[in-house]
Amino acid sequence: MKLLHIDSSALGQNSVTRELSAAIVSQWTSTLDGVQVEYRDLDREPLPHLTGGSLAQADPAEAADAERTLQQFLDADVVVIGAPMYNFSIPSTLKAWIDRVAVAGRTFRYTEAGPEGLAGGKKVVIASGRGGLHSGTPSDFQEPYLRHVFAFLGIEDVEFVRAEGVAYSPQHRSDAIAAAKAAIPALVAPLRKAA
Repeated sequence: MKLLHIDSSALGQNSVTRELSAAIVSQWTSTLDGVQVEYRDLDREPLPHLTGGSLAQADPAEAADAERTLQQFLDADVVVIGAPMYNFSIPSTLKAWIDRVAVAGRTFRYTEAGPEGLAGGKKVVIASGRGGLHSGTPSDFQEPYLRHVFAFLGIEDVEFVRAEGVAYSPQHRSDAIAAAKAAIPALVAPLRKAA
């Protein structure tokens, strides 16, 4: 099994999503044998934002990195993404990554019946950190967007591990992280039974 671990928080050691995504990956590797993990830190090594030059593949090095990024995504059985909420959505570095994996003809295509996802069969787990409380409110453009993007690519198995209200107080932060971590074992349990 190949697991792709993506982090996008700019907060380094203070990041809730980095802590949660690491815990998710640890649960996977300690529960299942033979998990191969590839890691990409979009804050330390950001992808360039998509431009006309990117689409034209004007820079061979950028084009090669874009192809590696896409292939890494295509090869993964599981994708674990640390996705903090920034200004009600996702970090621009994560959006740049999505722009490199949402590629017509490779991960989706348009047909006479409408769009068809080509990247199905994967599981995506998103570690979400939010300073406030946004689940189920109009201010949440993060989770619906991510669910829609991955569904568009054909991936229906998308789970969220959420820590909300982490900016309210140290106690809120601690409680939210503990609750999120308590939900992690259930993500891998069905796979363990199947193995």
